[in-house]
Amino acid sequence: MVYLPGGRSQQWWWECQTVWASWGRGRACVRGGEAAAATKHEARPIKHVMKKKKTIRPTMPLAQLIQLPYTAADFIDHGHAMTPTKSPIKNISTRWRELHGLHNWDGLIEPFHPWLRREVVKYGEFVQGTYDAFDFDPLSEFCGSCRYNRHKLFEELGLTKHGYKVTKYIYAMSHVDVPEWLERTYCTWSKDSNWMGYVAVSGDAETARIGRRDILVAWRGTVAPTEWYTDLKTRLQRLGKTNIKVQRGFLSIYSSKGDFSRYNKLNASEQVKEEIQKLVSFFRDRGEEVSLTICGHSLGGALALLNAYDAATYVPHLFINVISFGAPRVGNIHFKEKLKELGVKTLRVVVKQDIVPKLPGFILNTILNKFTAVIGRLKWIYRHVGTQLKLDVLMSPYLTRDPDYTGSHNLETYLHLLDGYISKTSKFRWNARRDVALVNKSTDMLIKELKIPEFWYQRPFKGLVLNQYGRWVKPGRPVEHIPSPRSIGSDHDPSL
Repeated sequence: MVYLPGGRSQQWWWECQTVWASWGRGRACVRGGEAAAATKHEARPIKHVMKKKKTIRPTMPLAQLIQLPYTAADFIDHGHAMTPTKSPIKNISTRWRELHGLHNWDGLIEPFHPWLRREVVKYGEFVQGTYDAFDFDPLSEFCGSCRYNRHKLFEELGLTKHGYKVTKYIYAMSHVDVPEWLERTYCTWSKDSNWMGYVAVSGDAETARIGRRDILVAWRGTVAPTEWYTDLKTRLQRLGKTNIKVQRGFLSIYSSKGDFSRYNKLNASEQVKEEIQKLVSFFRDRGEEVSLTICGHSLGGALALLNAYDAATYVPHLFINVISFGAPRVGNIHFKEKLKELGVKTLRVVVKQDIVPKLPGFILNTILNKFTAVIGRLKWIYRHVGTQLKLDVLMSPYLTRDPDYTGSHNLETYLHLLDGYISKTSKFRWNARRDVALVNKSTDMLIKELKIPEFWYQRPFKGLVLNQYGRWVKPGRPVEHIPSPRSIGSDHDPSL
């Protein structure tokens, strides 16, 4: 027998090594016969001692669980080039119909096709522009209007990269039968109207990339989503002599007008109809294929569905696609069936923690929808329309785990989750490109470890400027950006 320094045998040393290997499984280091017994026990197959664990979402502090692709240091400008904030642009001209719902997005959502992701985020950014450009400062003399004229809108918002041009602004009546939360947005520049969105059309370069001339309608939503709770007592209103019914408040915003109004001698429905018909006629006369994409967030998503219902009736053989974000229910089962009959394709993006898509009829509809086979034909039950893409705030490692229903409804939260979504069972996309800091523009949804200020999107000094006399004053709006009824017209020329 070979002895090692200290009088220990080589056999003893080998047994200790074996025991040491088993230590990682929680066994104590022992000597002699105990070590041999331990080695014999560990020789059994692992499946006899290991139990399958259930997958449990971690509740420990996020910084201790994962290594974030982005840290606070990534949001400091050190003067070197940073990662691009958007995914590479692809030519989708051969697949645009499929990407816009020809087959109801079958096989494109699970997993989420990268081309579809980029297109949905693009339209979401068009809708986000309606918030960023909306003057909702109650101290502003132009509160309720757009901060910029339509020729400068995309330039001011950094949306020229998408290759569209605004052709018309949309205005909706304020003094109509609407929920209390909307009445709080009454403004001074116009006693009866609010800016609700715009119509735009793709330029030549973007048209070549996407395979057709795309007419875009973007509808603005609400500012305070928690106030939807005050509108739980809602009524459905019949459309004409049909069985089709829609929520009364949404319809009143969409269809109200007044001869006394400077901006709403035509209601929002008629304004959009006039513009869509002109654009479709103009580009079809040039032999181009034309599509209509209508998008909106929150209330804007509801108006988008009403808009699509109208457009499908007054423009025949037009490919119409609706992309809504956090939109509420709009109508009954007959409204849903009619949209399907008209060929309108709807992609409905929702977030699990967002309360607004569960309205109107939060409690009643949630219960009754479980009995679809029995109550499916009832005319007074609200029904969602289209294909659903469901996201989850807990999917993102950058978002706080604390429940924030207002932040969960925010459109920037939606766009962040879309950019990182791969599938229901996948983690957040590690190479997501969209700037994470955008989430906190008007929320406090980002984790504190990133050190991004909350609600950071605001005008410097809250709109005040230091004038030549050393006084802080509210500057007048440049003449070119002052709203005028004449600015609601549009031009239709080859330069589009």
